[in-house]
Amino acid sequence: MLARATFIIWIAWSGWALADTFVRDDIVTDPAPGRFSVCHGGTCAKVSQVALDESEWARIAEVFAREAADAQEERVLIAEAIARFETIVGVLTDTSDDRPENQRAKGKGWWTQMDCIDESTNTTTYLRMLVKAGFVRWHRVENRVTRGWFLRGWPHTTAVVSEVKTGARWVVDSWFFENGKPPVIVPLELWKTGWRPATPRTQAVSQ
Repeated sequence: MLARATFIIWIAWSGWALADTFVRDDIVTDPAPGRFSVCHGGTCAKVSQVALDESEWARIAEVFAREAADAQEERVLIAEAIARFETIVGVLTDTSDDRPENQRAKGKGWWTQMDCIDESTNTTTYLRMLVKAGFVRWHRVENRVTRGWFLRGWPHTTAVVSEVKTGARWVVDSWFFENGKPPVIVPLELWKTGWRPATPRTQAVSQ
């Protein structure tokens, strides 16, 4: 698993890939509410194929009942939608007890937890679904990005979006918090410096 993790991190870090390359070929790359993949167990060691019913998808769609007026407002909605995805998917995949960062819930097996490869893959999947559904209009989904690469700390990977009008890139990082909490959304360049929340929190940072 270490070799596989190293390869996918290198792909994300190098930036040469034209399209995001996931760590396993059984991950659905064109997700829809009725069929998508969820990674867990660390570096997608376990992949669950998931389908949402109408009521579950409606809970996510409800976030976008009022259309965002601009990109900044849309980022707030994105954070809330990702949190709802995690809450719903947590029940379906037994990952509701996923702890912040690489912690593990006491008495829980490895498959209930997610590392940054799991989180960034899942968040990218959710973002693709939101864009495909027409809910997200002010942003595009970008390739995931990795910082660190051992030279400046332990590697860490995140999902990324860019503003349609300006091209400004923002990380959507759900790894810092427990399952079902809004991810942090901060400028990519800030995140690359090693940025992290100053203290454990339950709310997203969106600028």
